[in-house]
Amino acid sequence: MHITQEVVQEESEWVRERAPVVVPLVNETRSRLGDQFEVDVSPVSVEAYDDCIGAVFSDGDRAVNVATLVRLLRRLDVDGDYPGFVVDELLGRELAAMIAGGQPLRLLAEATFHVADVHVHGDETDGAGVDDLDAALAAGTQTRLPGWPWREGASPFTVE
Repeated sequence: MHITQEVVQEESEWVRERAPVVVPLVNETRSRLGDQFEVDVSPVSVEAYDDCIGAVFSDGDRAVNVATLVRLLRRLDVDGDYPGFVVDELLGRELAAMIAGGQPLRLLAEATFHVADVHVHGDETDGAGVDDLDAALAAGTQTRLPGWPWREGASPFTVE
């Protein structure tokens, strides 16, 4: 696989066009997690998703890596799926983390990837990596975007 600026642009556009699939998954994931942790979490709009993806792809070093992971997952398929289970999970988790940013959001996105992944299933025409790709996009963006009460305001652990 050869990654060029044009490939990065193509993958950026593909990820943006995936909003009708990913944004509902983001909001379903937020709802599930909010119920689990007994907090209200703001839903994400298509515009917020688009802004998030724009920010990710505007960072050239991050963009080339995100585009590469997206392309790998879009094209990944394994006969019988199960033998490839580990690699698509690994790539999906890493993509979610890369979208979310640095720690602690990176780790939260990795964990959230698994929450989203168990609730998304591609159809029989999709390759093995597509459902993991959708879960990764949802986990990464939902983690990066505001809406969680604990992220509002300054941390109580800040030392001055």
